This record gives sequence, C-alpha cells and structure tokens, in this order.
Amino acid sequence: MQFLSDKVARLNIGWNERPLTEVDFYRICKRFKITVEEMPLRVSGFYYRVLGRDFIAIDSRLTGNERLMVLFHELAHFLFHTPETGESANFHRIGRKTRQEKEADAFALCALMPTNSLATLEQSDQLSSEIIRERLKLFEQLRI
Repeated sequence: MQFLSDKVARLNIGWNERPLTEVDFYRICKRFKITVEEMPLRVSGFYYRVLGRDFIAIDSRLTGNERLMVLFHELAHFLFHTPETGESANFHRIGRKTRQEKEADAFALCALMPTNSLATLEQSDQLSSEIIRERLKLFEQLRI
C-alpha cells in the first residue's frame, strides 16, 4: 500500500489530506482525459479502456457519498491498474474481492475520509456506518 500512497502523493490532489469532492474527481478526469459516462446500470460503476481511451461509467441513480465512493473507486482502477497496452475493464463490487478491488476501495475511502478526519468520523450522519467501519479498519491495518 505504501507504493500506492507514494504514487498518489505525486499527483498532488489532496488525497488523504482533505475530503475530495466531485469537483476534484472531474478535475482529475479532465487532467487525464478520462471520459465519464452516466447512465442507468445494473452495477454501481466500472472503469474500462478501449483503443487507448479511458472511461468511467457510473449508475446515474447513485447519489451522495455512495456516488463519490464509486467515482473514486473507479478512478483508482485507472490510476493503479491500467495496462500500458490492450483493453481493460474493472467492475465495482462484482466478483470476489481481489487485491485490485481492495486497493481501489482503500483509495476511495481515503479520498472521502482523510486520516485527519477520523477522530470525528463516528459522529457523521452523512456516511453509512458500514463505510465508517471500513475506513477505521483500513486505518488500524495500514495506518493510512
């Protein structure tokens, strides 16, 4: 995970320093020329690469922090798991929990809930208790 933290730090986007917003997400996508498509989906979202172009598709019915979690999760697949050549696809919460899925979840959790906000996190009424538990567990295990 240290490798991922170092890579994100070089992006200079405020990850795990302040809560990232949807504005931050779209700014990063513009910087890396990622096309974001919103439509009703049977899954929350997915990242894919075709013919050298990168896309994030998101279920248009998602709102709030659930939406932000999926956006940043899929962005993590672009940042960490994109092959240099060929096509790729990663689907949010489909199949077993691979290393790549755990890394994407960790990136999204830290994007929404940076370490310096953990002391007040349990009092938040904007985040689900499941998401809060996952974030606190991540901090306990990896100290990020």
